[in-house]
Amino acid sequence: MNTGVLEIEIDRPAATVGAGPVTSATARESAIAVHRGPGRPRDDALDEQIIDATLALIDAEEAVTVARIVELSGVSRAALYRRWPSSTAIVAAALDFGRVVPPDIPTDGDLRAGVVAVMVGDPASVTATGYSDVRFRHRIRLVMADRALQKAYWSSHVARRRVPLESAFRVGIERGILRADLDVEACFDAISGAAYHQIVVRGDRFEDSETKVRLHAAFDVIWRGMSA
Repeated sequence: MNTGVLEIEIDRPAATVGAGPVTSATARESAIAVHRGPGRPRDDALDEQIIDATLALIDAEEAVTVARIVELSGVSRAALYRRWPSSTAIVAAALDFGRVVPPDIPTDGDLRAGVVAVMVGDPASVTATGYSDVRFRHRIRLVMADRALQKAYWSSHVARRRVPLESAFRVGIERGILRADLDVEACFDAISGAAYHQIVVRGDRFEDSETKVRLHAAFDVIWRGMSA
């Protein structure tokens, strides 16, 4: 597999939503937990060795192969496959390092404010969470070069991070705040797509003031279309 990295899911780098700082330990646990199947033996030390070795290869932009992961991690090939069914699944887990599922959005107050805080609010420092801009851009290249990896990363990691926002949209429909015929998945795509456009297409940064203005303007337009 060639290296490069990044994915096209536009969920901001690292966890920023009211859950406090993400340590390397909690981030690693999040990446690992999704791939541990029922009854699979748990050995956090081996899991971490595998994830760390995979990340080392990704960050060095080297070919990510099972042979190289085994060599760097010191974990046997058999032990590796007991934890992940394929090299694609391992890379998907490693790419998720540094991300967590956002907490539920409060839906009993100002729903719009809650959604804004999560979708276009000020991002936390990616350096503070151990998830660098360099790794983010590497991830985009990797997944765009490998459709199987892109799909695996979507189904095992990206899709689950959409749940809190989409659930909040559904509550908004029930409360009569949002349109009854709303397609919540399309709404999420529209808002997050505006964010990805800034960093992937324009090459700007979330923390730039002009970027924030554009994101809030885009959100206002989308929210008006969503509103009942």
